[in-house]
Amino acid sequence: MIRFKSIISRIISLHVIAVGITSICMPLALYWLLSSTANDLHHRALREFAGTIARYLTRGADGGWRIELPAGLRELYSESYGRYAYAVLDGEGRVLFSSLDDRSAIFPGDRRAAPEEFLQTSRGGAVIYGASIVKTIGGQTLRIQVAQDLAHRDVLIDDIVADFFPRVGWITIPILLALLMIDIVIFRRALRPVLQASETARTIGPARTEVRLPTRDLPREILPLVNAVNQALDRLERGFRIQREFTADAAHELRTPLAILRARIDTLENRAMGEALRRDIDGMSRIVSQLLDIAELESFVVDPAERADLHAVAAEVAAFIAPLAVAEGKSIALIGVKDPVWIRGNPETLFHAIRNLAENAISHTPAGTTVEIEVTEGGAVRVLDVGPGVPESERELIFRRFWRRDRGRHGHAGLGLSIVSRIVEAHAGSIAVEDRAGGGAVFALRFARAA
Repeated sequence: MIRFKSIISRIISLHVIAVGITSICMPLALYWLLSSTANDLHHRALREFAGTIARYLTRGADGGWRIELPAGLRELYSESYGRYAYAVLDGEGRVLFSSLDDRSAIFPGDRRAAPEEFLQTSRGGAVIYGASIVKTIGGQTLRIQVAQDLAHRDVLIDDIVADFFPRVGWITIPILLALLMIDIVIFRRALRPVLQASETARTIGPARTEVRLPTRDLPREILPLVNAVNQALDRLERGFRIQREFTADAAHELRTPLAILRARIDTLENRAMGEALRRDIDGMSRIVSQLLDIAELESFVVDPAERADLHAVAAEVAAFIAPLAVAEGKSIALIGVKDPVWIRGNPETLFHAIRNLAENAISHTPAGTTVEIEVTEGGAVRVLDVGPGVPESERELIFRRFWRRDRGRHGHAGLGLSIVSRIVEAHAGSIAVEDRAGGGAVFALRFARAA
């Protein structure tokens, strides 16, 4: 059995089946109704024929029966005319009068049991249909048989019945199809609020937890479901908010103990041990800062009217990272276009994204090499290094939180690239990782240009 995922498709498919059944049953029902009506009219006409014959039957003084039809009726019932015939039989079944040339009964097999019978026979290759009706005239019972050649039915309704199915039946189908099209429009209009709610639901995510499904004009049957979904979204939003607040509070609370530890380490007499501990604390401080960045980015939304000069942001990152690169025996260079490249975005968060990529590149590139930050006119920034590169199997994993290839490195929790990914997502941009010609990796961020 076919299962439709769309409620509109389900309703329309069931309606198509209903229309198909109706388009078959309606003409057949009307055909039966018209045919039944035609038969009733035909039987009424045969009764009238028998009544007409009975009016012209008289009994003579000798007790014999006579029939004196007008000239017009004699011509109508003559066998040469061939359309109508009559016969009058007495109670014993003997033929008294007949319009047939051989003066025989029209229905020899008349059982003479019922006061009125409608019979069919054939004569000379023609199909004869008629009635055998009992009449009491002058105290004596007679049976009058009247018949009509079906090849010459002159009742108008018979012609209508004969032409109904091929003509009226085909008219019914376009009418039902037009009704189906109207119903489709009605269904779509009635379900438009549901479709709007579905479109709104697609926009809900971790960055837009405040969005709720609209309830205006929703069908009464679907409204409880939408209300339940909105209530679930309220609970999820509270959960996200509590999680973000916990992360931010925990990071804030860790900063003070780290500052105290750094101050106490500075008083140690063992300088080598103090330097090692200081590096560990710097790594912990970096993780705490990244946790704060993640907590802030969870609720961050880019203002559509906000613009940023990508070249200026990249230059600021290069200046900020230069001391770190020099301290590790490496260098950093800004290449690409020299003019401003305006994009839609927030300068501060873009600075964090490019800085994380630059710091990541410096930590993986060998001493004596250069990390390059390239800005293009199309609104893209690329960070190039000459490190070991990123295998294709890991290019999706590196943007996950807390994922690290080298678990033995201290001071790195695997949060930097996940922060970059979140910032790019908030800016409706894209991020890609490629191999650099000659060895190394290329991280490319692409953003929409500002008008």
